[in-house]
Amino acid sequence: MITSISPPRAQAEESLALYIHWPFCLSKCPYCDFNSHVRERIPTERFIAALRRELAYEANLLGRRKLTSIFFGGGTPSLMPPEGVAALISDAQTLFKAAFDIEITLEANPTSVEAERLSGFRDAGVNRISLGIQSLRDDALAFLGREHSARQAISALEMARGLFPRVTFDLIYARPGQSLTDWRAELDQALTLVADHVSLYQLTIEQGTRFEGLHRQGRIVLPDEDLAAALYAETGEIAARHGLMAYEVSNYASPGAESRHNLTYWHYRDYLGIGPGAHGRVTRSNELRATRRHRAPEIWADLVERTGSGQTDAELLETGDRAREMLLMGLRLSEGVEGAWFRTRTGMTLDEAIDDEILTMCLQEGYLERRNDRLRATPEGRLRLEAILPRLVV
Repeated sequence: MITSISPPRAQAEESLALYIHWPFCLSKCPYCDFNSHVRERIPTERFIAALRRELAYEANLLGRRKLTSIFFGGGTPSLMPPEGVAALISDAQTLFKAAFDIEITLEANPTSVEAERLSGFRDAGVNRISLGIQSLRDDALAFLGREHSARQAISALEMARGLFPRVTFDLIYARPGQSLTDWRAELDQALTLVADHVSLYQLTIEQGTRFEGLHRQGRIVLPDEDLAAALYAETGEIAARHGLMAYEVSNYASPGAESRHNLTYWHYRDYLGIGPGAHGRVTRSNELRATRRHRAPEIWADLVERTGSGQTDAELLETGDRAREMLLMGLRLSEGVEGAWFRTRTGMTLDEAIDDEILTMCLQEGYLERRNDRLRATPEGRLRLEAILPRLVV
């Protein structure tokens, strides 16, 4: 019989990460299934005011938790005016107890208009910029529906490195027709521009996107499983030669340069999400809840203006829910899941949460490793997590 153990308040509530969602984009990328929206005119003042109000509302409920990171995501938060970003950062640092080394990240696209705002974001308090470059090939950028050129991407990256102490960017690979030789050349070029962190994502076909329809019609064909695996392996090897290690399935960093905000997700600690469609995992009164905000921007804003919050759901996560989520997130990390923290956070031991037969098979096949009460996926196992996890977790 499994006994549910609530996470002790001192450990579960001691720190908090804050995610702020800006839902607007200049255009909708054909591969993107994020909650992003295109508007002829963006109601900037209304949405910044609503974000500030929702932040104050949630802070009143949570109290002065230690704030370790702020992440402006989207959508395209670099479409926000820097003064709006500054106001939200100031509010957050006033309402919560900001860590002395708080990490404040803002996602930006390297179009000329957005690049001009980078110095304003630095002055607003952003100390880590994440550029959505996606490719250094103009033909690939056109295929991916991006609004910038390769030259603009490089220029924005060079500008960002002169302004921010920490810079990262995204690339998408395993594109249709892309060979190992093509990817080696592009990645080597990109990594000469890296400071200490990069996110490298394989292209996937997401439900409801324009690419899904094209894929269904046979107009987009992704690399087969063997080539995709070879591209992934090559990515890790090339990144390592540039001093960047894979600390998560798609993220590479030099030691100490990992994204502290994203590690909050993967370590399964508390984070507050505000803005349209934002999710959160927040502990209150010794209960962990999964929170969700209304996805439609205007409806979310209406709710905030009427009630203070655009939240539509706050599901209590029981023992099994917590265990499944923590394994799903933690096994993406190269360090894996630590048994003592797993029991504290979920109320279950690793043995109680995992199917013995599937675990034994994964250990024998070299997909998982278990040492000193820590379970981790090997590089080969991380390639197969989507197939392994549904069978692994009880």
